[in-house]
Formats: sequence, structure tokens, C-alpha cells
Amino acid sequence: MMHIVPAAQPQRMPPQEVMKAYLIGWVPLGLVYAIANEIDGDFSRDIDLLSALGGVGRNLGPAFLLLMALWPYTGWLERRGFGATRVLLNHIGMALVFAVTWHLLLYAMFWLLFGEAAAERARRNWFIWQTMFGMMMFWAVAGGFTAFRAVQRARAEAAASAQATALLARTELAALRNKLNPHFLFNTLHSLTALVRRNPKQAEEALLMFSDMLRYVLDTEKGREGSGPDRVSLQQELDFTRDYLGLEALRLGPRLSVRWQVDEAALAHSVPALSIQPLVENSIKHAFNPRSAPGVLTIRVQLDRAAQRLQVSVSDNGPGSAPDVLETGSGLGLKTVSRRLALEFGAASGLRIDTRPGAGFSAAFSLPT
Repeated sequence: MMHIVPAAQPQRMPPQEVMKAYLIGWVPLGLVYAIANEIDGDFSRDIDLLSALGGVGRNLGPAFLLLMALWPYTGWLERRGFGATRVLLNHIGMALVFAVTWHLLLYAMFWLLFGEAAAERARRNWFIWQTMFGMMMFWAVAGGFTAFRAVQRARAEAAASAQATALLARTELAALRNKLNPHFLFNTLHSLTALVRRNPKQAEEALLMFSDMLRYVLDTEKGREGSGPDRVSLQQELDFTRDYLGLEALRLGPRLSVRWQVDEAALAHSVPALSIQPLVENSIKHAFNPRSAPGVLTIRVQLDRAAQRLQVSVSDNGPGSAPDVLETGSGLGLKTVSRRLALEFGAASGLRIDTRPGAGFSAAFSLPT
């Protein structure tokens, strides 16, 4: 069933938090105006509270109500997507409109309350200063509303960016799983089939390793929202990698020699799921599969306590690769791991490749602890 989500309607009134700030901003202005209006230059005069409040409501009340219209007005400008120059011109014009409208309202109020002579006297005394004061009030309120909308927009964009980043990382993790599953099935079952006839006990052990590997991959798919957990313990990832290497050893035999250099204190730290095994798989594919000579694969995990970072590297003494060949390669594993690390932890944690023809291949990354 298709659900249609109604478009968001423009807000005619400011949100509660904006309204509170708007009211608070008027309090000191009202106090200063009340005191100035009551003493009228004579600091020895007593202040009549009711008279002061009446003067504030009469003179600033219309401006308070008119300026609330700036909330939908600033929203309209934001939706139109005007450039800075056009927005500035709009504000200048509306500031003049506000100042004149406010003056006309005050003139009409004085006419009704005190008569034409008082209204004319007020107009002659106030017009210039009131126009300037009104424009300054307009700019202050318009700037506040615009700033609040900019903060709202920045927060929404940051949240959307974070969601998009998380979605991209989960999508690439899913793509890596989809690559791994058929790889395990088709490249390992052949070795297991031959081993069943030759050494049933070893075949049984290999099948258990193969089962553990598949279970690990499947377990990473059962996390939040069905996308699988992004993080696992280093111990789990290394156990998964050991099972993978155990199965590859059935096929490669004495050609494959593995050196483990693992800091035991690092095992409890978490790493992204399927972040180390693809690096090992890359070495198996390019350093061991194409040649019959024996080789050494080194997996190094160190905890840098001073920098508070976990250092992981996988290297081999195979034929290596030219940098331009690496850039144009179509392999999924290294690129996916690199992007996932950079998306989650920043560029400083991205995959670092060190290789050249005849000098082996090394892939390394570091994560904050």
C-alpha cells in the first residue's frame, strides 16, 4: 500500500521556544521605555506603574504585534530561495513599510484617545526618530528569526547527512556480505568435497569452521532494522579471519604461512564487522592464488595507548602491485572497507595501502579506542 505524506504547512506563529525568546527580548526594551516615558527627563519624578504600563502597551504594543508577522515572512523568504541581494532588498522595503505602518497606527490611536491636536504634535515630534527606531526593531527581529531558521536548517541538514552516511555504510556492508557468501560457498565446498574422501575427521573440522564463518556473516545481518551490527569485538573478527584462513589452508597447503602479531589488550575493543577478513582475502587472491611459491601473510594488531588508537595491518610478501593498477581495479573488498572506515571514523581512519611491484602488499587502518 502506498502512503502519501502531506506536505508540511508553513508556520504562521513562531514555535514555543522562539516565542519565549521574542517575549524576553521585549522585556528590557519595555522597562527602559516605561522609565523614560514616565520621568521625561526629570529624574526626581515618581513613576506611576499603571501609567508606565499603559504607555508601553500604547506605544510598543502595535510594534510587538506587527513584528510577529516577520516569522511567516522570513519563512516565505527561505522557501523562495532568494539570493543575498534580493533578501536584503526585501528587508529594506519591508522595514520601511513596518515603520510607516507603526507610525500610522500610533497616529490613529492618539487621534482617538487624545484628539487631533495631540496626534499632530506627536507626529511632528516623533516621525523621524520613530521611523529610525522602527527600522532598527525590524532588523533586530528579522535577524533573530532568520538566525533561528538557519540553525534549524543546519540541524536538519546535519541529521539528514548523518542518516545518509549511516545508510551508505550499511548499504556497503550489505554489498560486502553479498560478495562474501557466494565466495565461501563456491571456493570452499570444492576443497571440502575432496577432503571428505581423503580425511573424514579433518573434513568434519573444516565443516565446523565453515559453519562458524557462515554463522558470523548471518549474525551481522540480525542487528538493528535488519541491517546487522556495524561493530563487533576484535576477538570475533579475528576468530572469523582464522576460520577463513583455516579453510584456505586446505587448498593452499604449505604455500600459506601466517604470522599473527596481536596485542592481547586490544581484543576487547570493537571494530567494524567484516573489516579485517577482506584485507586477508585480498592477499590470498593476489599473493598466493596466482603463484606456486610459498609466501608469508602477516596480521598485526597493536594498541597505541599514547595516541589511543587501534592499529591494524595485513601484509604479504607477494608480487605486489603498481599504484595505477590498484586505482583502476574492480575489486570490491578493499574499496568497501576503505569507504566504510572513512564514513564512520573520518579520513584519518581510512585504509592506507603500501605496495609496489616485487615488494608485497600492505593494507592498514587505525581506529580511535
